[in-house]
Amino acid sequence: MTKGGMESVEVFTSEGKGRGLKAQKEFLPGDVIFAEPAYAAVVFDSLTHVICHTCFKRQERLHRCGQCKFAYYCDRTCQRAAWLNHKNECSAIRKHGKAPTENIRLAARIMWKIEREGSGLAEGCLVSIDDLQNHVDSFGEEEKKELRADVESFLEFWPPQSQQFGMQYISHIFGVISCNGFTLSDQRGLQAVGVGIFPNLCQANHDCWPNCTVIFNNGNHEAVRSMFHTQMRIELRALSKISPGDELTVSYVDFLNVSEERRKQLKKQYYFDCACEHCKKQIKDDLMLAVKEGESKPSAETVKEVIQFSKDTLEKINKARMEGLYHEVVKLCRECLKKQEPVLGDTNIYLLRILSIASEVLSYLQMFEEAADYAKRMVDGYLKIYHPNNAQLGMAVMRAGVTHWHAGLIEAGHGLICKAYAILLITHGPSHPITKDLEVMRVQTEMELRLFQQNEFMYYKMREAALKNQKIQVMPEPSNETSPSLFHKKE
Repeated sequence: MTKGGMESVEVFTSEGKGRGLKAQKEFLPGDVIFAEPAYAAVVFDSLTHVICHTCFKRQERLHRCGQCKFAYYCDRTCQRAAWLNHKNECSAIRKHGKAPTENIRLAARIMWKIEREGSGLAEGCLVSIDDLQNHVDSFGEEEKKELRADVESFLEFWPPQSQQFGMQYISHIFGVISCNGFTLSDQRGLQAVGVGIFPNLCQANHDCWPNCTVIFNNGNHEAVRSMFHTQMRIELRALSKISPGDELTVSYVDFLNVSEERRKQLKKQYYFDCACEHCKKQIKDDLMLAVKEGESKPSAETVKEVIQFSKDTLEKINKARMEGLYHEVVKLCRECLKKQEPVLGDTNIYLLRILSIASEVLSYLQMFEEAADYAKRMVDGYLKIYHPNNAQLGMAVMRAGVTHWHAGLIEAGHGLICKAYAILLITHGPSHPITKDLEVMRVQTEMELRLFQQNEFMYYKMREAALKNQKIQVMPEPSNETSPSLFHKKE
């Protein structure tokens, strides 16, 4: 079955997994298999005034909708593009007196689209909204309670003059959002800013070691020439060579967890038992739980103690980060590393988690040399665990490269930036803002490296002068969330 720009894939019934997507032709790493605009999407409640409601870019100054005073846009272009989807919402918010939560807003946008176009196949969609999985039957007590509350709030918000839907259908839509809502990120890809429904993407099944990745592209609204004017969309990109007839898979969760934990997470969030090769054979679990080898191999008891200590420390770290106590975070990381280093192997995920936090927070505090040392160890571990073309690996290598550059370690910094660029060219593509930023860094560090190799003394003199004249670029404040996960789950 193919439709509007989806000629290269087909929906098929996959044994034990329901529907899936299959490639119709060969793809190479970095190829875009398909791009899909959102069926409906909304900005998170906490960010409605700092993120454009059309393209989901973070902007300094946004234009507010003069009527409902709720929606914000980059400019007139984004505001005009939003009107079809915002028109009903705008009048409903004014009548209701305030905007409801993101879940209610997303359900309402879906229903208004159904009212306009019907619930059959939308243009370019392989499946209809009616056919998407809702898993309502699998909901636990708590989820059912939340669902009832959402349905009630929806009915209070939904205007009487709009098409009326039955309770069962409204519940179906909320179930679809709960299981298929896709996380939208800002233009730098570093923060989750909204949630959207992409029916074609929902057909791609999960694999912990997938052959595809999904990247959110905010589109280019500023382009004067229409051929470069692109709408917000997701892109399904190939990570490895894919042959015609191969199933297209994406990972719903971060790979950096032992198979048992990933399976638990997938069961809880998506209601299925993962039977992928990596889970069945527990591939890489040994690396993720590695302990120090050699003469003084630690006892099982010691390992257990250190892992428990690491878990307790991670909880304390989260609390300190929430409160912005970054020096406390560094102290906790150093204490934990002291306990971990004689016991845990270089690829142990508990060690890698602490190294990751330590390098990020120390960079923010501008203690770059210590941060660079931890970042290097983190990247060395990640490279042994992650798929070589993994977006999270690419982002981690990029951060490590920038940290090394700040520390004045130009050779290692340039090397890491080049490595990150090679990964992100495949996962994000050459026109993504992150890849463009990285290309600028790559060119700059290459020039600096050349100068360094010609005359080390001159290089440091010039660097010192440059850093004095320009306000040193402060690293972004450490975020309390890991990089956005693929599908958005309502907390």
